[in-house]
Amino acid sequence: MLLVLLAVVVLGLGLGIAGSSWSTIVQRSKEQELFWRGDQIRKGIESFYSVKHGGAAGLFPNSLDDLVKDPRSANAIRHLRKVYLDPITGEDFVLIKEGGRIKGVKSASIKTPFRQEGFPEEYSAFEGASSYDQWEFVYQPPKAVKKSDTAPARSAGEADAESK
Repeated sequence: MLLVLLAVVVLGLGLGIAGSSWSTIVQRSKEQELFWRGDQIRKGIESFYSVKHGGAAGLFPNSLDDLVKDPRSANAIRHLRKVYLDPITGEDFVLIKEGGRIKGVKSASIKTPFRQEGFPEEYSAFEGASSYDQWEFVYQPPKAVKKSDTAPARSAGEADAESK
């Protein structure tokens, strides 16, 4: 009888350890999927913003559906294969908007990410994040270079050569 009880305890401990390992494996997999999906959406927003149709370039989409079929074009332009769900929560991503238009997405999850470093440069802000909702997949358009109205300054040697 004691042997059976001991076997049950050992089996229970083993299953408990296996269960926690399995949940870690599942969360790490979902975390990788979150990063991939968020990056795909950010790239889709970048593509939408960059494409010019009838003078409408430099606009963010109104909805994620606009990335699947660009409403600015009669042709089927796809900036994103499909609208993805947040793999951590299983629900829609939280939209990050500017002026009523979508410039990015993030998870609503407050779980702590396993990955804390080694992100690509555009995601360096993810390093040390305490929760997935701090991982913001946002497209930031490059700053426009302002053209100067004045001629470039000339060196003293150039000015002397012109006066001769």
